[in-house]
Amino acid sequence: MRAERSLPLISAVAAGIAVLAVTLVATGHDPIVALGAMWRGAFGSWDTILSAVLPRSIPLIVIGLGIGLAFRTGALNIGAEGQFYAGAIAATWAGLHLNGWPGPLAIAALLITSILAGVLWVAVPVLLRVRFGVLEVISTLLLNFVADALVSWMVQGPLQETKRIYPQSDQIAASARLPQVPGTRLHLGVLLAISLAVALWLIYRRTLWGFQLRATGAGPLAARIAGRIDTKQMIATALLLSGGIAGLAGGIEVSGVSYALFQNLSPGYGFTGIAVALLARLDPLGTIATGLLFAALEAGAGGLQREAGVPAVLVYLIEAVIIIVVLLSDAFARRRSDGRF
Repeated sequence: MRAERSLPLISAVAAGIAVLAVTLVATGHDPIVALGAMWRGAFGSWDTILSAVLPRSIPLIVIGLGIGLAFRTGALNIGAEGQFYAGAIAATWAGLHLNGWPGPLAIAALLITSILAGVLWVAVPVLLRVRFGVLEVISTLLLNFVADALVSWMVQGPLQETKRIYPQSDQIAASARLPQVPGTRLHLGVLLAISLAVALWLIYRRTLWGFQLRATGAGPLAARIAGRIDTKQMIATALLLSGGIAGLAGGIEVSGVSYALFQNLSPGYGFTGIAVALLARLDPLGTIATGLLFAALEAGAGGLQREAGVPAVLVYLIEAVIIIVVLLSDAFARRRSDGRF
């Protein structure tokens, strides 16, 4: 992100930490000790960074990129959580049937399956939006609950592990697992996330389709009349690609981290991904930075609770303050550019 765009985010992070420090004092905790524990939980060692922060950042970055793609056309995809789970279910099913396949081919098959599952999951909201004008905010949001219930049924039914004891699936084939950095939990998914961000950045800025995408979001009526852009098609395509990218995040999580499907596989990646995309101003490269920021906060929350005895949920306070400050900063900047200040 450019310096002038990153300054509000830096200020928001500082404000969030300040609010957390005040809250810690008000609740009888030593802020120095607590914040130190939080720092060590996120950046205390290379092992912490490679095994806690970076693996957490991968699904956030990938989902944030998908959300940003939809939001750029004005399509509000709030169903990334459900699309993530659809991709995870499909990836698990595929991974259980890939024994004996060569590694690269097995991984590619698993990830493609997860992408297709995400596309199919968002296809109904796309049809409702294009054919009947139903807002995708409602349909994609409601499908999150359906996906959560579907995971619960899958791990207690068709995909339950062989012994039928635990509500989870068997582990996927070893050949379908993403390679890891030895001695850490960091896997090849980090390169996939960065490559996707760079590819989208180039598409937005260097291709006609990227221009049409941005034009549709900036002014759909003008894009349709003056630019002769089929805005319905652009919105439908963006939503389908957004769902596919969220599904890919589910496949990466299964292939690179969990190796199995179980309930609560996602600690809310789909919803946090919305904040990641918005704080990056829908910029793909900025999404990498904000994804790392939220991953670091969540990793630091564990250290906060382990070492200082402070509930990890307090970290959500920082996230809330960051979002509020950045939104207020944007609103102030718009008013100033319009001459209302």
